[in-house]
Amino acid sequence: MSGTKTGMFVVARQIRRTLDFAKESMTVLKCGAFFALGCFLSYYLGLSCTVTTLVVFGVYLATGGWRFTWVVINTLPRDLKALQVLIKLKLQTKKYIANETTIADLFSKTAAKYPNKDCILFEKQKWTYRDVEIYVNRVANYFQEEGYQKGDVVALLMENRPEYVCFWLGLSKIGAVAALINYNLRNQPLAHSVKAAESKGIVFAGDMSLALEEIMPSLSRDLKLYCIGSMASSGISPIYMDPILQKSPDFPPRKVRVKFTDKLFYVFTSGTTGLPKAAIISHSRFNYMTVAVNQFMNLTDEDVLYDCLPLYHTAGGVIGVGQMIIAGTTLVIKKKFSASRFWDDCVEYKCTAGQYIGEICRYLLAQPVKPAETQHKVRVMFGNGLKPQIWAEFQKRFGVAQMGEFYGATEGNCNTINPDNRVGAVGFTTMIAPALYPITLIKIDERTGEHIRDRNGVCIRAKPGEPGELVGKIVKGDALREFDGYVNKQATDKKVCSDVFRKGDQAFLTGDILIMDEFGYFYFRDRTGDTFRWKGENVSTNEVEAVISNIIKLNDAVVYGVEIPGLEGRAGMATIVDETNSLDLDHLHSALQKSLPAYAKPLFIRIKKSVDTTGTFKLKKVDLRKEGFDPSIVKDPLYCLISGKYQPITEQVYNDICSGKIRL
Repeated sequence: MSGTKTGMFVVARQIRRTLDFAKESMTVLKCGAFFALGCFLSYYLGLSCTVTTLVVFGVYLATGGWRFTWVVINTLPRDLKALQVLIKLKLQTKKYIANETTIADLFSKTAAKYPNKDCILFEKQKWTYRDVEIYVNRVANYFQEEGYQKGDVVALLMENRPEYVCFWLGLSKIGAVAALINYNLRNQPLAHSVKAAESKGIVFAGDMSLALEEIMPSLSRDLKLYCIGSMASSGISPIYMDPILQKSPDFPPRKVRVKFTDKLFYVFTSGTTGLPKAAIISHSRFNYMTVAVNQFMNLTDEDVLYDCLPLYHTAGGVIGVGQMIIAGTTLVIKKKFSASRFWDDCVEYKCTAGQYIGEICRYLLAQPVKPAETQHKVRVMFGNGLKPQIWAEFQKRFGVAQMGEFYGATEGNCNTINPDNRVGAVGFTTMIAPALYPITLIKIDERTGEHIRDRNGVCIRAKPGEPGELVGKIVKGDALREFDGYVNKQATDKKVCSDVFRKGDQAFLTGDILIMDEFGYFYFRDRTGDTFRWKGENVSTNEVEAVISNIIKLNDAVVYGVEIPGLEGRAGMATIVDETNSLDLDHLHSALQKSLPAYAKPLFIRIKKSVDTTGTFKLKKVDLRKEGFDPSIVKDPLYCLISGKYQPITEQVYNDICSGKIRL
């Protein structure tokens, strides 16, 4: 019996290898057959070149080639535009690398071209390009005189304001690197971010002083503090920048050699390792992301862009701010997003373009109808997370002609955009010549998270209609295909996979599961690993688990994201093991408020007497996530954070959440 099984296994393996070889050889065989047919028709039958070509093409269509032809017909204009943008970026990047151009140089060039043009509009303030350039030079001169050198890191902790952009631009002029800190962070995550960036100083707004004061004992005594505005705390003694900068020289600082491929600043991103990681944004990456969106969305110096997104994130702080720096687009900055003021602001500032995340579009649709929503001049909006269910409704109600949904991991090389209003698509790749922009989907075991490989150990690409993890090929020496990674090398290594396109290569792992259609459009499906997205932010489950465990002193706390009907992303849910019924939910909520930003706090709590330990931890999360917070499925006690308190989830509460009657 054993010998029979072995023989069957050998036969099956041989058949599989034969099939694999046949698939790999099919394209070559077809080309050979078509060439032979052409020779026969032309030389033996004496048909003209035109007739021969038509006959061969007809046979090609009849034997399945019509599918590829249909793809070419539908995507050629899109792909030609993308090729034009790609060529421009490659030539531009080559030029900037040779000339050692920096983002600050590009801004200075724009400021010289439009000195009196509105650069930043903020509340009742108007900053011209000359105003911004002067402030930037004052920042650069001050920190240069203070002894800051190329590579030194200065953290920025403040809400959206014009000075935010000026500080990182000024620091970049002397080769220093800004670390853009999420101002929602508190306690350990905030302290970790400052330390992870290896900051020598921190510039903060006065209203952030209390948050900073709380973490000072855990920071280095050598850390220098710089404050703009007035403080709400007297527990720290910073250097007040406002009067100093008024006296600082406004001419350009001493020239420091900075390359186009050098670090510009750090953006923090949540990941599977727990606390925020400092992702490197180089000058070349900043330019690449900005120019790509600019070209596809056709933004010019005549546009006014409404940016209400956080400037510490890539969307608002790179792609939005970048239009002001590189294209001469006037930038409207808001401290925070306001659904009730959005269209009024667009009318007031005469905006022609806007930015969004999916939640913003939903919030705007939930607002009462008002005149301003049709009186504005916004022709294009771009961002990520717009649900296909509300896409058409949003455009119809608000009259926005073009929605530019894009995909781009902060630290990765897989940026892509949907330039032609394809509802639901987050971007595309060419199906005609995929080697031109090597990003693809690879098959993954959704329960284990393992990549599925072929007999040679190379990752298997997902076919149209199949889910797969988006990856981008890493090409050393190509600024557009490099993976700059994180400050922490270990974190960088975890995002790199080998043997993806072929043996010996490397690719960046996005951690996102997408699906591709026959025309190469990508559609977002889910995140892999131990993160989920809520309120436009990536949340690390490991980080939240660690915080909960520290609070409740229990061994097991499992955090994961669950879907809520009608809402974007996944809301946080924690399953906590409480064998002795000693869990105090009020204390838990109070402690979570102090330790986590609002978007990271679990909205749902499930209490279990024990957790199945027969499988791996990842498998347990998958099962718990599928069960969600439905009391008809889950028999354990369930709670939801409603009006600042964890309250029991009954059938009625569950139905009210799903219908939107209870708003989370």
